[in-house]
Amino acid sequence: MYDNMGGQAGGPRPSLNPQPNPFGNAFSGAGAGLIRGGLGAYGEKIFGSSSEYVQSNISRYFSDPQYYFQVNDQYVRNKLKVVLFPFLHRGHWTRITEPVGGRLSYKPPVYDINAPDLYIPFMAFGTYVILAGFSLGLLGKFSPEALSLQFTKGLLGWFLQVLLLKVLLYSLGSGEAPLLDIVAYGGYAFTGICVAVLGRIMMSYSYYFLMPWSCLCMGVFLVKTMKRVLFAEVRSYDSSKHHYLLLFMALAQFPLFIWLGSVGA
Repeated sequence: MYDNMGGQAGGPRPSLNPQPNPFGNAFSGAGAGLIRGGLGAYGEKIFGSSSEYVQSNISRYFSDPQYYFQVNDQYVRNKLKVVLFPFLHRGHWTRITEPVGGRLSYKPPVYDINAPDLYIPFMAFGTYVILAGFSLGLLGKFSPEALSLQFTKGLLGWFLQVLLLKVLLYSLGSGEAPLLDIVAYGGYAFTGICVAVLGRIMMSYSYYFLMPWSCLCMGVFLVKTMKRVLFAEVRSYDSSKHHYLLLFMALAQFPLFIWLGSVGA
């Protein structure tokens, strides 16, 4: 009796599975596709801009290491003359630019005598360690521990030089110089130190002339380089402040050179 209350016998029964709505599926599919496309474009924009930001900062502060080793024999000879005899350099001190990829970039060292390189600093540092070991042998103080101590001393001196230049640039409002540029400029100090140490090995009294000369030449080289190359991006120029800081940087070469040149002391 109760079964016949839902409808007449033989009449159509309601379907348990409703018919799909084609318009609803179309709107939901379009909405999902629109959301996916919007999120994808937004994510690509975020990650793309982040990637460009990271790459621009890496190129700004670290540059390409291969750039600093594009040298030849002529560049090395001329660069050593500039570092050891900056008074004789009659050309300009600014770096040469060239258009690359729609923007200006500096030419590599092989085409620009004023471009920094890492070949000379690394070779000079290695020579410094070798000369230090030879001096220790002449003094009867050679040992692996003493040579290792001298190697660490040289690295520490290089680090202090780089730190000095970096702090100087920040204090003058030009802290965007690539780090490898600063490392290269700081490493040129070992060329003059090698000359002074070699002079003491060959003729002990020549050390007292070569060491002050090397300090003076390195100070002049750094002043010329920092003033005309790295300070090009400084917008506000305070001549008195700049001159005092440049003078401090030049004078700081004397205690640094004397400390690094005192092998076996």
